[in-house]
Amino acid sequence: MSEQNTTATTATRGSRRVLQGTVTSDKMDKTITVEVNRRVKHPLYEKFINRRTRVHAHDENNDAKVGDIVQVTETRPLSKLKRFRLTKVVTRAVTD
Repeated sequence: MSEQNTTATTATRGSRRVLQGTVTSDKMDKTITVEVNRRVKHPLYEKFINRRTRVHAHDENNDAKVGDIVQVTETRPLSKLKRFRLTKVVTRAVTD
């Protein structure tokens, strides 16, 4: 019975945004800063422009390091700035 309730609440909540980006900072405890790049077309000149968004994400085990490509999922507000949580590390950064 509990399985039906969790499935129903997940379906009614709607879809959550899933973003992929690069970790730019891991200096905070259990928090990472992820830079998400996207390309948009200028409305008048029709040239493609690179735009970036920086989000703070919750990293429970401090897994992600600077340079890693990660996937983050939108969640409830965890603090003043954190609205995402780390889903998985897609690619590890090359360390020398």
